[in-house]
Amino acid sequence: MEERRRWALRRSRVLLVERLRPEPLWEPLRERGVFTAAMLEELRSLRTRREQARQLVIDLESRGQQAFPMFLSILRDTGQGELADALSEACGSLPSQPINLRPVELEPSGEKRGKSESTVERLSIPVQDKNEQFRAPPAPAQGSAVDKSDHNLEINAKLRSLAQQDHSALDCCLVVILSHGCQTSHNQFPGGIYGTDGKSIPIEKIVKHFDGSNCPSLRGKPKLFFIQACGGDQKDQGFEVDCDSPEDETCRSSVESDATPFQAPSGNLDEPDAVASLPTPGDILVSYSTFPGFVSWRDKLSGSWYVETLDSVLKLHAHSEDLLTMLLRVANAVSAKGKFKQIPGCFNFLRKKFFFMCK
Repeated sequence: MEERRRWALRRSRVLLVERLRPEPLWEPLRERGVFTAAMLEELRSLRTRREQARQLVIDLESRGQQAFPMFLSILRDTGQGELADALSEACGSLPSQPINLRPVELEPSGEKRGKSESTVERLSIPVQDKNEQFRAPPAPAQGSAVDKSDHNLEINAKLRSLAQQDHSALDCCLVVILSHGCQTSHNQFPGGIYGTDGKSIPIEKIVKHFDGSNCPSLRGKPKLFFIQACGGDQKDQGFEVDCDSPEDETCRSSVESDATPFQAPSGNLDEPDAVASLPTPGDILVSYSTFPGFVSWRDKLSGSWYVETLDSVLKLHAHSEDLLTMLLRVANAVSAKGKFKQIPGCFNFLRKKFFFMCK
């Protein structure tokens, strides 16, 4: 799908989530080949209309060149022409040609490097030469809305297959992904990774395969995801700090929650099934190589800062420290590297400390 059409979907997402009626769309979307029956079944399994609408809009971005005009046509056929008009208007207000994304080497400006400095390369930078015309990917065969060599579908299929296996005899699941990355619209976990076909897959879609609703045999067990990929195209040059900066001193007495205080209802209203349940996203940790929206760096000789540092820290400390303590070591070490800065971080929903059982 062209970038201008993706941008129109993202710009109109709030409107679509509020007003879109997904139910009449399922059959036309299947008949015209925009989504497969299995994909639609997954969308329909979402609990609310808003969730279905939101995920439909997100997934539509990866459904090929013809997906957008077919979606507009289906909207008009199902009596939702005002949404189609809004999308057309949003798309028409954008530049006609999207940015061509391809990896290039980035040389820091200024003085030349010393012999002891290593060459740093950015994983993915959006560039387009002034005299280079954008060349769109070939359109799908006539009568098909989706390129047959859809690698992000293959990735999703493999992850879904892994999630559906019986993990009863295992202690945890660990997924490591090294790829180019980007910013994506999201509700839970930010960012996306690119397949070899250049299409992005949201991280939250990858993680969702393994949550408590979709992977029963991993319920209550740690699900760990390590993502080495750019989180966007921003470059962080950092800021200067004093070597002896005082620690942050926060007055505890002035801190309060901005949430509405919970008032316990009167009477005994406990239910047995509530006591035995666990949160759907519980026991999940997603570790990112960089802060959302920023690039991730690697050394041409030794590899990515994040992966190499993580590997080193695990070798030295996995026998004695828990995972979160080691990830703090990784963040501290990576943040000290390079002229351009990078800080790994994680979304942690583990309920207990995680230790590797080293032999």
